[in-house]
Amino acid sequence: MWVTGGTARGTRLKTLTKRSVRPTSSVVRNAIFSLLENRATEWRRVLDLFAGSGALGIEALSRGAEWVDFVDQRRSCCDIIRSNLHKIGETQRAHVYCCSASKAVTFLSDQYDVVFLDPPYSDASAGKLLTSIAESDLLADNAAVVYFHANRFPLQADYNGLLLVTQRRYGDTFISIYQKEAKL
Repeated sequence: MWVTGGTARGTRLKTLTKRSVRPTSSVVRNAIFSLLENRATEWRRVLDLFAGSGALGIEALSRGAEWVDFVDQRRSCCDIIRSNLHKIGETQRAHVYCCSASKAVTFLSDQYDVVFLDPPYSDASAGKLLTSIAESDLLADNAAVVYFHANRFPLQADYNGLLLVTQRRYGDTFISIYQKEAKL
């Protein structure tokens, strides 16, 4: 797996064995960042939930994010994320939390411009997590939540002011982008 854009473009990232994680392909990562750039979404602060190898957050750092928090509950993934951050020289602009995504949502206190939510496709609880994120103070005004999923579980168009703005399909991967409704 390679970083596809920005200052670390072309850097090869470490990953776990293919059976233990489902890495986001470079084609899908490029498409996501193109969608985010076309939406004029800022990405000063990024949260990468179910981070795996950290490829999405590392891609954001490479493309100009000021800070990325990575969350994964598997110690092996946390170690790989730290190794990948060291490899691209970005250990000072990121933090790795080795805990569940639902726990991280309860204690993180920053406001994020972009949240990547890439749970295992068999996880039916993502709707609850989207609701928790929408009800939290984690999202900056006009923040985007990029949710990766299979088409197994129905999604709502609105999670307490977190509105579905676009949806794309790339093979078996569906990408739903939600945006926080701006407060008046």
